[in-house]
Amino acid sequence: MSDSPTNHGSDFIRSRIRQDIDAEVVPAGGVTTRFPPEPNGYLHIGHAKSICLNFGVAEEFGGVTYLRFDDTNPEKESDAYVQAIMADVRWLGFDWGDRLTHASDYFPQLYDFAVELIRNNDAYVDSLTAEQMREYRGTLTEPGRDSPYRGRSVEENLDLFARMKAGEFADGAHVLRAKIDMASPNINLRDPALYRIRHVTHQRTGDDWVIYPTYDFTHCICDALEGITHSLCTLEFEDHRPLYDWVLDRINVNFHPPQIEFSRLGLEYTVMSKRLLNQLVRDGHVRGWDDPRMPTIAGLRRRGVTPAAIRDFCSRIGVTKQDNRVEMELLEFCVRADLEKTAPRGMAVLEPLKVTINNYAEAGGETLSGPWHAQNEALGERAIPFSGTLFIERSDFEEVPPPKYKRLSPGEMVRLRYAYIIRCDEVVKDADGEVVELKVTYFPDSKSGSDTSGLKPKGVIHWVDAEASLPREVRNFERLFNVPAPTADGFLSQINQASVEVMTARIEPAIAASDETRFQFERVGYFVKDAEETGVFNRTVSLRDSYKPGGGK
Repeated sequence: MSDSPTNHGSDFIRSRIRQDIDAEVVPAGGVTTRFPPEPNGYLHIGHAKSICLNFGVAEEFGGVTYLRFDDTNPEKESDAYVQAIMADVRWLGFDWGDRLTHASDYFPQLYDFAVELIRNNDAYVDSLTAEQMREYRGTLTEPGRDSPYRGRSVEENLDLFARMKAGEFADGAHVLRAKIDMASPNINLRDPALYRIRHVTHQRTGDDWVIYPTYDFTHCICDALEGITHSLCTLEFEDHRPLYDWVLDRINVNFHPPQIEFSRLGLEYTVMSKRLLNQLVRDGHVRGWDDPRMPTIAGLRRRGVTPAAIRDFCSRIGVTKQDNRVEMELLEFCVRADLEKTAPRGMAVLEPLKVTINNYAEAGGETLSGPWHAQNEALGERAIPFSGTLFIERSDFEEVPPPKYKRLSPGEMVRLRYAYIIRCDEVVKDADGEVVELKVTYFPDSKSGSDTSGLKPKGVIHWVDAEASLPREVRNFERLFNVPAPTADGFLSQINQASVEVMTARIEPAIAASDETRFQFERVGYFVKDAEETGVFNRTVSLRDSYKPGGGK
């Protein structure tokens, strides 16, 4: 794990854990946390915050973490999502050891606890339709009404619940509900559903069950059975905490974890709702869950973002009770900070402009050399072919340059990185007046590292050899949305239609031959070899960094 810049002792969750340890309310087994994803989609960077928090605090306090799949809704779940989630957690650098569990592992116990609630007259089988249940529930300002089935006897409820389990009834015919308070100001306590009938094959249990417990009923019991010492949830579950406690207080279980809420992660220029992300995938607005424009962990990985950068990002944003939307620039800052230290550097020309050296007469050219990283000697050097025909970046030439221009223009000189100084002598245009070639002079005594020419060029530009360089598809990615805070009801209209630009670049042969996957294209940005498509480079992030840690830009 990488060192974190954040003082872990400053957040309220770690302070609470320390208090519990000092008060000796943490069991002998130590701090135990869990990460409980639903296997109904891919994880996104908001989940990464929860992963880093749950696994992080357990590690800091010498404890353990469960990876528990909340597989209580078989209509939307699949094993493919299970495998993707496990891969994401491992990739982030965390290990659950032998503590991989599923809510479905506890289906028999959950059923028994539901029966216990019925026997204690704390639950009943309701036969209202879904629409009627909504009508009876009331509103935020008006209390609900008791269901006419709320007064069923314990014996009748036990009989109906057993028959629900046996598959006698159609979906929606009956619901097992907690018997709490239909007038409660907290709508979550107005006799919430505990079990629903679903004649759907489960990805793990097959057709063994036709009734499935709700998340609110399942989650707290699984926490208790697994001995979770601190159940860390995002703030939207704060209003559910009284139900969490109500269930555990009324069943025969000998452990009652505390539920502690923290703010979820909001990130500018993207959405975090699985429903909205699924719609982007389903409707073809992106090229799958791992599209590099997506905020999914799979998408960030394919874009070239490192696990260390994501962990650093999650550490920097901290843990608070205050909902907020984090600037995308902070994530990009963390990505650059990590790649700056580790990514080899080479040259690639994204929009090639041909350069012919009039006075270069070396047959077959020559081989120059340059470091893979000027500040990281361990990465070594690479060979750089050089000949009389090169490509430079089209944006590195201006026929009529602006003031203080430090690149190439007619009659002016620049240094070619790791090579020689050249002077532009002639500009060749096509029939439409577009510049298609530059004729230049090079100065043999100006070779980088042994320059005796005394010339003082205005700047340094990158280049590649025209014959030795290789064509590669490069995908430049921009923000997926045009606005910092896309709205759920209008997010499709806010998609940035120019969020990806595809071009054919020319790259150094050393980059193509390297076993490394991430590179800095000098003066251009950080790129990664696409994991799925050979010959494609995805831009991870630009070189420009306007973010200043600690506030401001």
